[in-house]
Amino acid sequence: MTITQLQYVLAVAEHKNFTLAAEKSFVTQPTLSMQVQKLEDELDILIFDRGKKPITITEVGKKIVAQAKNIVAEAERIKDIVDQDKGFIGGDYTLGIIPTVMPTLLPMFLNTFIKKYPKVNLIIKEQPTEALIRNILDGHLDAGIAATPLEIEFIKERPLYYEPFMGYVPNSHRLTGQQQLGTEDLDVSDILLLQDGHCFRDGVINLCKSPKNLQDEHFKIESGSFETLVSLADEGMGMTLLPYLNTLDLDDRKRKFLRPFKNPSPAREISLIYHKSELKIQITEALKDVISSIVKGAIAFQDVKIISPLAKN
Repeated sequence: MTITQLQYVLAVAEHKNFTLAAEKSFVTQPTLSMQVQKLEDELDILIFDRGKKPITITEVGKKIVAQAKNIVAEAERIKDIVDQDKGFIGGDYTLGIIPTVMPTLLPMFLNTFIKKYPKVNLIIKEQPTEALIRNILDGHLDAGIAATPLEIEFIKERPLYYEPFMGYVPNSHRLTGQQQLGTEDLDVSDILLLQDGHCFRDGVINLCKSPKNLQDEHFKIESGSFETLVSLADEGMGMTLLPYLNTLDLDDRKRKFLRPFKNPSPAREISLIYHKSELKIQITEALKDVISSIVKGAIAFQDVKIISPLAKN
């Protein structure tokens, strides 16, 4: 039994197809198939039922796959130990970032990080929170940047910054005369929201005192981008809430519609999340240090109240 054989088993288990598993493993399909078959012969069991399309995992195969994940992870930890002992910070590192954070945060830290750590091959993927969690568990991501707390047993959360909410209130809105907003002023029925699947949407709904059934309204507008929400607000379709960093690039005409919240300002906690096994922790720590130092200068708010991204119901 070899680590390579276990890696091939994990690839087949993920893709349910020997050809695709071979492509992802950068070997020929006969080579991968032969090594998986060799392992099955050694153990005198079948890990995969090849008679079904797509390929399925046998009951004993499921137990082997689960154990293989642990063994492969521990083998990778050995290299981590050596890298840390040598003070080496480099190699492939795959980072997932949620869509409501990526456009504002990535330009702030990416250039600085790659210049400071040129031996790190940083691979960035934009993914919703649910996908980040799943891919961290499966080992497809080394870490993620997401709104927290998530309260998931196998994930560690390291806060990077706390980002206040800002109101965007056009002239036609009932709150246009207020220089500061209170959470008691908010009515979810006239707030333009991101579409389902965005944790910022859930945070906004949780912020409102008594969220209504959104299906009861005469119309419902949801978008995947803050830019669209701002444009709709300008057309008199309601107000919206924006994360602070998303307000920095607004032009002067739009900035006059921004309204801060009374202290403590509602805010979201943005964290670096990763598996509790802490593989590649030296790169994770380097990434955290770079991002925290850069964002600290952009967000000066101190008195904030964290709004959970977790839905209430």
